Amino acid sequence: MIRDTVPALPAPTAADRNIAGLARDVASHDAHAAGIGALNAVEVAQGAATAPLPLPLTVGAWNLERCLFPEASASHAADCDVLLLSEMDCGMARTAQEHTTATVAGKLGMGYAYAVEFVELGLGSPVEASFATDPENAIGLHGNAVLARTALAQTFALRLHGHRQWFSDAEQPRLGERVAVGARIDTAAGPLLIVSTHLESASPAAHREAQVAGLIAALDTAFPGLPVLIGGDLNTGNHAGGDWRAEGLFAVAEAAGFARHGGDEDQPTTRPSLITRFPQRAMKLDWFLARGVDLGPVEIRPALGPDGTPLSDHDMIVAQIRGLSGA
Repeated sequence: MIRDTVPALPAPTAADRNIAGLARDVASHDAHAAGIGALNAVEVAQGAATAPLPLPLTVGAWNLERCLFPEASASHAADCDVLLLSEMDCGMARTAQEHTTATVAGKLGMGYAYAVEFVELGLGSPVEASFATDPENAIGLHGNAVLARTALAQTFALRLHGHRQWFSDAEQPRLGERVAVGARIDTAAGPLLIVSTHLESASPAAHREAQVAGLIAALDTAFPGLPVLIGGDLNTGNHAGGDWRAEGLFAVAEAAGFARHGGDEDQPTTRPSLITRFPQRAMKLDWFLARGVDLGPVEIRPALGPDGTPLSDHDMIVAQIRGLSGA
């Protein structure tokens, strides 16, 4: 578990980005990644508010697909007290070199904890590269975040089970691995652990099952007894014939005391976007997993701006936390 925190993650150097002489295996990747500061710390910026959050409070989980529109996306989530975000760029040419998490948090008056999933070694896919405002990335980070209208304590990141698939990807080479990021927050009903995660898309269901098992085991060791809310893009059914019910991760979570919350179980959470232009790919990928949390009905909020522009290829899931109990 990564516990080191910094006010700003360091930009990877040219040497960090140079993988020309590295064997494309896990050991070589990890030895190289161990020296990259951005992959081994959590960026934390506290907001102005520090009082415990009153209940009910509103939580949203949203894969923002690089976050092409940070200000519009913040407005779309303005009613939320807690946000669990994934696919957030920082210093990427495709998103105008913005630190998208900082922009969203600043517009909403929230604090945030941001952890890097990948150091991007290129501009992204050909479609993403078409959005680039510069020929190179200024920083080149891509990751997940938790945001809240109260103080973030005991912040952490955890690299999930994986085989470094993207290290060898010809179109989108990356350093890093899927990651969860979280923090303890205080509510009027007591402390709550909030966790944003993004499971692997380029894998079979067993891979995601192992990721969830490892995440829960780590949380149980580090934060015993705390109510926990995990949220994000779990990529369920992405490579299982499109059926989220084929995923073993839900049984793993249920055995550990977590309830599944995703709204209408027949309603997809993906949509065509400016980057993902595949209207036939309608999947249910986004979920909350809750333990010791009384979570109300889940709204699947269309990811459309006021003018109909798609803000992401994922809709946001939103619910109210009505109460907490011991885990």
